[in-house]
Amino acid sequence: MSEHVLVTGAAGYLGSILVPELLANGYSVTALDTYARNDGALAACAAHPKFEPVRGDTRDKDLVKGLVARSDIVIPLAALVGAPLCKQDPLNAQTINQDAIVDIIAMMSKQQRIVYPTTNSGYGIGTQGEHCTEETPLNPISLYGVTKVEAEKAVLARENGLTFRLATVFGMAPRMRVDLLVNDFTYRAVMDRAVVIFEGHFKRNYIHIRDVAKAFLHSLRNFETMRGNAYNVGLSDANLSKIELCQTIQKYVPEFVYLEAPIGEDPDKRDYIVSNEKIERTGFRPDHSLDDGIQELIRGYRMIRNVKFSNV
Repeated sequence: MSEHVLVTGAAGYLGSILVPELLANGYSVTALDTYARNDGALAACAAHPKFEPVRGDTRDKDLVKGLVARSDIVIPLAALVGAPLCKQDPLNAQTINQDAIVDIIAMMSKQQRIVYPTTNSGYGIGTQGEHCTEETPLNPISLYGVTKVEAEKAVLARENGLTFRLATVFGMAPRMRVDLLVNDFTYRAVMDRAVVIFEGHFKRNYIHIRDVAKAFLHSLRNFETMRGNAYNVGLSDANLSKIELCQTIQKYVPEFVYLEAPIGEDPDKRDYIVSNEKIERTGFRPDHSLDDGIQELIRGYRMIRNVKFSNV
């Protein structure tokens, strides 16, 4: 009998990649989401007999309690993701990103497992030249970072949990996000041929969306040896500044021009480099390089346009 996984926020950017992978690997999946966008991100999964979509809110305690009760594993993806969105909607950021996770944990038995994605944002501003490891003190500088860090503490306080501190994610997905840094800059390169950068020296780490899904599956196969820990998940050869990211994109879009603004500042002050050695020691290796992802995005943007309120 296959193990049963509850995924909240299942029709989002990550869920639209992870849920099909879970099904392909023999898991039964309950996919909780508001499905508010009606965009069919998981439509192809409907043909799978082990797929059960449930329309609802992760903060609906009565609904979620029943779903948790019949699950072996919980993967809570439902979140307001990113500093700008959380700043714009602080109440929902608090209740979805943190409170709902604490509630789910309270519903779970000791035997049930939880794998939770948090973010490198928790590191805030790192020490120049020093890699952030899982032992580096967390110093979130946005509401997004604060809520995710607090939720991570709750997950790691129980015996059967582990967390992934995800690098900035990139790549195409059925439920696409164009606002993420690599996705955004590549879109601007393809569509506008130009971008203006604020504080281009700020560095981040990056990871492909499909490698994030791979990390989840890796953790489920190796849960007993990995549990109780946080793991950075990123590309060890991709601790890049925004300027270096633009230079990489320019290799594939030669006409792309990027300019660093002499005045102004980036509202997202994150600046750090990250070590992914801990998860690599468990045998995990990403499959997709940053260059692979940029070329994938260039192909993908031939098919989509971010022009909901445009005449062209």
